[in-house]
Amino acid sequence: MTYRIAPSILSADFARLGEELKNVIAAGCDWIHFDVMDNHYVPNLTFGPMVCSALKAHAKTAAGLAVPIDVHLMVQPVDALAAAFADAGADLISFHPDASGHVHRSIQVIKAKGCQVGLVFNPAEPLEVLDWVIEDLDLILVMSVNPGFGGQSFIESSLRKIEAVRRRITASGKDIRLEVDGGIKVENIHRVAAAGADTFVAGSAIFGQPDYRAVVQAMRAALK
Repeated sequence: MTYRIAPSILSADFARLGEELKNVIAAGCDWIHFDVMDNHYVPNLTFGPMVCSALKAHAKTAAGLAVPIDVHLMVQPVDALAAAFADAGADLISFHPDASGHVHRSIQVIKAKGCQVGLVFNPAEPLEVLDWVIEDLDLILVMSVNPGFGGQSFIESSLRKIEAVRRRITASGKDIRLEVDGGIKVENIHRVAAAGADTFVAGSAIFGQPDYRAVVQAMRAALK
């Protein structure tokens, strides 16, 4: 299985975002994760499409290869802002099904923009919507904290949800990434992977440390 580490810029130094992107990419991260919050669906306000557009040029390796921008929308309604982030350079856009009036329509809005699309499930949210749309998805994101703020502790019951999502992905026969966001650290990343996850969002666990490369290498060692 190919594992991906996606640092969340929610925990980065906002005064040096371009530099922070370059540093985590140099440290060996695979994706850049944008936690987009609207102070409505979740109790926090972060950043909009203009920040994504401004940072797109910085999402490259030293060799000039593009690093995917993974946008997690915690907003309501979904469609207009999803389209705006697609236009701003997002590569993957995920949203919460309960924030959309029409989940299938929102999926199609994102796909029509040429982006990969994902659904996000909060800790206590059921998975039944996957029965109807899993074949249209590229990504499923399981929240292992309640969305809104960084630095929260991992919710242990999320492991059962990750296992349940992995079973659904396997049954679908589709190549769908299983991402987990919330409380991911060197100490628990192996257990999260064992439950079925292949993509890991880490905020303060990376940006809160003095040596980004050392943290990323420790995570990869734990995944082995």
